[in-house]
Amino acid sequence: MIRIEEEEDYMSPPWLMPMLRGSYFVPCSIHADSNKNECNLFCLDCAGTAFCSYCLVKHKDHRVVQIRRSSYHNVVRVNEIQKYIDITCVQTYIINSAKIVFLNERPQPRIGKGVTNTCEICCRSLLDSFRFCSLGCKLGGMKRGDQSLTFSVRGKHGREYQGGGSESDEATTPTKMRKTNAFNRLMSGLSISTVRFDDYGLGSDHRCLSSGEEGGLSFSPGTPPIYNHRNSSRRKGIPHRAPF
Repeated sequence: MIRIEEEEDYMSPPWLMPMLRGSYFVPCSIHADSNKNECNLFCLDCAGTAFCSYCLVKHKDHRVVQIRRSSYHNVVRVNEIQKYIDITCVQTYIINSAKIVFLNERPQPRIGKGVTNTCEICCRSLLDSFRFCSLGCKLGGMKRGDQSLTFSVRGKHGREYQGGGSESDEATTPTKMRKTNAFNRLMSGLSISTVRFDDYGLGSDHRCLSSGEEGGLSFSPGTPPIYNHRNSSRRKGIPHRAPF
């Protein structure tokens, strides 16, 4: 029994099996007298039992996903779970304008006519580009020894990690490098165009000289050009019709 559990932990994150086997949408035993106390949240860091929204304060800064219901089956949104595991080969569905994935298998008693592709575990009809109908079925395919299947999420540089932490390579990303280069060019341009007092022999102990002092340098803004308002208010002439 212990050996089987070790193999499952090796193939999948340690929190995956507790999440798949969890009991959801049951009243919370701690907040039994509160409204909306159904247990529909699961903490990936604690990997314990499901809990309600009132218990969320105990899981601050933890990775928490919300379990939802569709056709009496437990689902999770793709944008929440794909940050932590690879859901490749699992068919996704769109429900209420959100893409979701089922947690466990959904056996189909009869296969419809014209179906060319089914789940490799529970034989549910699928689109041609998928192999499994749920996360649990993909785990079942991995237990059969398929080396091409994995739950590990590939990082930005091709390294695999189990979604536990975030990579701190932002300083070397192309976007970051472009921003740094643009900032350096801006600063170099400012350093060239900026007037320094040392160029005029004033040194560090300098004072601003007025424009009336002899031999002084004026740093006051120049006189703006005179704008002729007479020309700007002149009416345009009557347009002449072109000859036929």
